[in-house]
Order: sequence, then C-alpha cells, then structure tokens
Amino acid sequence: MSEVNILLVEDNEGDIILTTEAFKDMKLENKISVVRDGEEALRFLKKQGDYAGATTPQLILMDINLPGMDGKELLDLIKKDKDLKEIPVVMLTCSADDADISECYDKHVNWYITKPIDYDKYTKVMHEIEAFYVSFVPYTKSSK
Repeated sequence: MSEVNILLVEDNEGDIILTTEAFKDMKLENKISVVRDGEEALRFLKKQGDYAGATTPQLILMDINLPGMDGKELLDLIKKDKDLKEIPVVMLTCSADDADISECYDKHVNWYITKPIDYDKYTKVMHEIEAFYVSFVPYTKSSK
C-alpha cells in the first residue's frame, strides 16, 4: 500500500506529539499534516491560500474542542461537501459526552474515539485507527 496522507486537526501540542509519535511506529507508511483549528482545516481541505498545493488527505483525525470553528461544525461541513464527504473522519477527542457522540454520528463521523490519557493505551488506539483505515480504504476514493 502506498503512503497514507492523514490530516490531524488538533490544537493541543501534547496531543499532536502523542499522535505523531504513535503513528511513527506503524506498519502503514503515513504522512501527517497538522492544522490547529477548524478554519485552517477547511482551507487545507479546499486547498486555499497557503494550502493551494496540499494533498487531499485519505483520513482525517480531529478533536471536537478547537478554537473558532469546533470539530462538530467542521465535520458537518466536510460531510456535506461533495468533494470531501467520502474522506473517512475519526473524531479523536477527550469528550465522552453522549450528546457529543450522538451528534457526531448524526453528522456521519466514521468513528468516534475518546482519547486515552495513558501513552500505551493511546498507542493501542492509533493501531486500531490503522486497522480501521486499512479495512475501510477499499471503499474510499484514492487521493486526488
């Protein structure tokens, strides 16, 4: 399998480091692009401004709690956009609130995961995301 382009939408520097470090040990070749808020993510996905040459991600990992446009708003825009809606989105967040979970699934999130605090458990979650992606990718469009 060729390199997987992942967009990480996360404003917490510690979580960015945890995620990128956990993905370094994967069997899956990956390139992670990081943006820190919903508006920046939308510019990246629509290839606007500084992101004109950005590669369309094959997987989006995002937090709910972002400055400005939050993850739920961004998820809604992604899943309503004809050019973006088929990109698998994993909500990777601290919120275990039932209302947040239900709202994200109503907006067609592909998977909702509550972030573990322990590094070993976090790494295990990254491996589960890898397995999810590998099993899900045959049903998605290839990168544009």
